[in-house]
Amino acid sequence: MAEKQDSRSNLLNGNIFRTMLSLSVPAILGMVVIGLYSFMDAVFVGRMVGPEAMTAVKISYPFTLLNSGISTLIGTGSASVLSRAVGRKDQGTVNQIMGNLIALIVLLSLIVTAVGEIFTANLLALSGAKGDILTEAERYLKVVFIGSLFVNFAQSANMVMRGEGKLKIAMGIMAAGALLNIALDPLLIFLMGKENGVLGAAWATVIAQVMQAVFTFWYFRKKSENVKIHKVKIHGNLVGSVLGVGVSAMLMQVMTMVQQTVMYNTVEKWGGGSWQTVLGACLSLQAFAFIPLWGISQGFQPAIGTNYGAKQYDRVRGFTKVFMLAATVLALVFYVPIMLAPQTMLGMFITDAAICEQGAPMLRVLFSTYICYGVLILAITFFQAIGKAGAASAMALLRQVLLFLPLVVLLPTVFAVPVQGIFYAQMFTDLVVLLIGIILLCKTFANIRRLPIYDRHGASVPA
Repeated sequence: MAEKQDSRSNLLNGNIFRTMLSLSVPAILGMVVIGLYSFMDAVFVGRMVGPEAMTAVKISYPFTLLNSGISTLIGTGSASVLSRAVGRKDQGTVNQIMGNLIALIVLLSLIVTAVGEIFTANLLALSGAKGDILTEAERYLKVVFIGSLFVNFAQSANMVMRGEGKLKIAMGIMAAGALLNIALDPLLIFLMGKENGVLGAAWATVIAQVMQAVFTFWYFRKKSENVKIHKVKIHGNLVGSVLGVGVSAMLMQVMTMVQQTVMYNTVEKWGGGSWQTVLGACLSLQAFAFIPLWGISQGFQPAIGTNYGAKQYDRVRGFTKVFMLAATVLALVFYVPIMLAPQTMLGMFITDAAICEQGAPMLRVLFSTYICYGVLILAITFFQAIGKAGAASAMALLRQVLLFLPLVVLLPTVFAVPVQGIFYAQMFTDLVVLLIGIILLCKTFANIRRLPIYDRHGASVPA
């Protein structure tokens, strides 16, 4: 109980800047190691097997987001409900979180596994994959779908840890799984031979995810003092809140699958296989550069949710300003080297220098708006944390589908080099959604300023 009070007290009373650091650093490190799964699969397969195998892994990646969508739907929604319950000292709700999470994860994961195993080839065909790339991608993805239950439980439960403010524990568990995956990748690729290299990478990922899930389950059964696994069942009083908040986060994942599938298909149509290889490398870099920003958003969520639940709106405003500034500074770490040396960055995945040179200008275009992503992601996270699912879902849908898909279809027809329009579509979409997000945030804070502010003892204080 003392540990629980310390965590809650730090979120509600601690220095905002120091609390931001204590939440963000382990969250960023934890999310980085999560991203190492697919990133290192692509690196090892690209270097040890070849560019076609790397392209197969990257074309498969959007469909692994079916699992990410499930874990994010349940994990983000559960974490939001948890942090607000902690803020208002609602232990009854806290006790229902994990049982509800497990029941939903088992149900949805079994559906994803069945659909994935049966329709893998049909799904991959949507991306424009052909020949050996299609064959290798199908082999890789069928293995990955075997681990759906384990990865979904491990990642969603990890979000609950972060929602409670247990960022160091969450980071440690994810780091252990990622390090195991990194160790197994080259070992299994080597042992299974070049002809089965993609299978070696896939099994490395699944084995690491199984071990991570086992340790996560043990933690909630034996070690956690505050959030434990009680009765495993779907709790009707939680489902609406969990799904309502989680759906916006899920849309970011699932719609990324749609977005990237359309991109691969359109790139193949206008540029062929070499441009698919360029796109695969560009999206790998983009996905990895996104990870620290997602990490800082995971630290942001409990800070906002707990203080909003406790009606300490002055701290909600303070945390938002500090986190957004920190996220922008963090973005510079990735933005500068990619903009200065795009060809070198692509060379991490592609051994053909001519293809790297061909793709370098478009990598710059794809990353031109990255410096703004911290504000964009935290805006979406802010609305998730305070339970405003509509605003978060609207921003996710605009960025992933409603604005992007028309642009990615239309812009190639107006560019002298049609394939370039696909990369510019992302840039234009990000600028529009960023503007919308800033407007929504300003309106929300204008409303919050009119609400009464409460101190740590629950007494109203002057705004």
